[in-house]
Amino acid sequence: MRCPHCLTSFHDDLTKTALGVDSTSHWVLNRRTCPECGKFILSLSERYDRYDGTSPGNENSYRKTRERLCYPKGTNRTSLGPEVPPQFTSDYYEACMTLSDSPKASAALSRRCLQNLLREKAGVKHGNLADEIQQLIDSGKLPPDLADSLDAIRHIGNFAAHPEKSKSSREIIEVEPGEADWSLEVLEELFSFFFTRPARIQKRRDALNKKLDEAGKRQMK
Repeated sequence: MRCPHCLTSFHDDLTKTALGVDSTSHWVLNRRTCPECGKFILSLSERYDRYDGTSPGNENSYRKTRERLCYPKGTNRTSLGPEVPPQFTSDYYEACMTLSDSPKASAALSRRCLQNLLREKAGVKHGNLADEIQQLIDSGKLPPDLADSLDAIRHIGNFAAHPEKSKSSREIIEVEPGEADWSLEVLEELFSFFFTRPARIQKRRDALNKKLDEAGKRQMK
């Protein structure tokens, strides 16, 4: 896993403490310690639904589990570079922050961020989100792997069954498993393509041109 404090990846070494059982769920406190920064990572697991009639203290009595990050309250995703404009980073970071508490809200923020990005940076004609995604894919501007990742948003989100996601991209509605995470992944790839990589290439070009200028040679165009 990746430490939400220092963003270092490490092997998950989990310590569980059973908190007890209430009227609906079995609660467990999960503790991890980052070997790099030494800080705790605390989360709360809830096992619920499909009680099989055995002892309520038996964790295996519950078929479904959801885990919420309690400390630190934030995101373990990599920070964006300064090249990404704030009109995009605001929705992105809020989508990251709400992911563990509400995947539906996170996905809605990601869809809004994606639509703004497509309109303001990719220059697509305003329409519904599905059509705007198709416009960018058809333009041929994206590398094939990134185009496939972008196209997958419609399939993972099951836009055909939930047209609200396309026509009203800011609606908070039910999401498919993995949809909210995937939306953030694709946004990060698009930010890299539109902002981070061009800025990095330009920086290298500027450094090379400076050396060429100092040597009295023609700069790169």
